[in-house]
Amino acid sequence: MKILSAIIASVLLSPAFSATAPAPQPAPRVSLFSTSVDWAAVTGRPWQQYKGEISGRNRKLIKQGLVLYYLDAFPCYGEADSVRVWISPDGEMYGHLRLVCIAAPKTVSFAYRNAVQDALDARTDGILICPTDAERYFKIDLSKCEIGPKWTEYK
Repeated sequence: MKILSAIIASVLLSPAFSATAPAPQPAPRVSLFSTSVDWAAVTGRPWQQYKGEISGRNRKLIKQGLVLYYLDAFPCYGEADSVRVWISPDGEMYGHLRLVCIAAPKTVSFAYRNAVQDALDARTDGILICPTDAERYFKIDLSKCEIGPKWTEYK
């Protein structure tokens, strides 16, 4: 009986049940949703597939290899299996860049990081912004890409 009384007393006197203890706050909920259906609907333009090829040497940027992750932006969304590419130190592209767009992209943005080919995915460094030749089968020249802000610079 003494043990049962001690347990009940400790539960009732614990901070979780105290009137002065702050109530636990629920984690904020984040809801992500795609607006892609609206792009075609509100513009009246049909979706089309665009394919990108990355070339050009930029040893300062590539180093031991460069992993690029396409960042969705108007007028394009990346196809799920084709938004990650790896560029070798020799400038060879491994992976595919396929986008679904309502118009040919004039620029594309990537999250990037330096890594060897089979490295596990990890945090990226920032944004790489690249002009394209805005064709159905567009080309990206790495030597013309600009390094954008680092993620730590976003507030």
